[in-house]
Amino acid sequence: MLIRYGYEITLTCAQPTPLVCLLSVHEERRGDIRDPEKTFTTPITPVSTYRDLYGNRCLRLVAPRGDLMIWGDATLEDDGRPDPVIPEARETPVQDLPVECLVFLMGSRYCETDRLSQIAWDTFGKIAPGWGRVQAVCDFVHGHIHFDYMQARATRSAWEVFHERVGVCRDFAHLAVTFCRCLNIPARYVNGHLGDIGVPDGGPMDFSAWMEVYLDGAWHTFDARLNVPRIGRIVVARGRDAADVPLINSFGPHILKTFRVWTYALQAPASGFPPPPTQSEGAL
Repeated sequence: MLIRYGYEITLTCAQPTPLVCLLSVHEERRGDIRDPEKTFTTPITPVSTYRDLYGNRCLRLVAPRGDLMIWGDATLEDDGRPDPVIPEARETPVQDLPVECLVFLMGSRYCETDRLSQIAWDTFGKIAPGWGRVQAVCDFVHGHIHFDYMQARATRSAWEVFHERVGVCRDFAHLAVTFCRCLNIPARYVNGHLGDIGVPDGGPMDFSAWMEVYLDGAWHTFDARLNVPRIGRIVVARGRDAADVPLINSFGPHILKTFRVWTYALQAPASGFPPPPTQSEGAL
């Protein structure tokens, strides 16, 4: 199937402000793109790109004083299959893990493995290692946290969400990632696009967060918030936690003025889809 995805974000800055933005599809999906990714800024603003430590594509620019709109849109081909489920996938002993996996066993800004280790082993230690244990983590997190946009907080850590029992998709991902790391299972935080494909319309869209876990020599997708296989995930960025992959990292104060995201299968109706920028606006 073909999936169209994109975003429109407007920031207001009181003075010229450097930005680093992680908004582009991950390099691994570049070969699937059928209508090339287009990114525009209004007003026209010079932009450069680079790869960060995790291989994510980053846009670097300086927002002018006043409003800056960043608009992106593309279409890619997807196999249309739900997230794979492989119940027989096994855990890899720490001593046998590839070196690049080790960083995803460590505590990080939002994932306090030291504070949650005993809780993790008390809750999941008796469950057989492997896919079933990771699924048990997702089942627990899914049932433990109440999803509530109105109670989102950018500073909430896994320890805090465990005790507060409320959050948004990033909080579900942080707690699940932390429990897996406590159990010596490499886990990394992922953000990206996930449309309502094959499920009822969930209303206004946002970027989504989930996790990938290393089992049997490969990374596998788990989503503690939704907790069911879904169709059409589009990875934007990966890291240890949300601190590594902010959509917009602003080196100075700003106000978020508008924020719209769209992700849909092209055979579906596109009601409410924002039009592309006019020719007077700047292409990156």
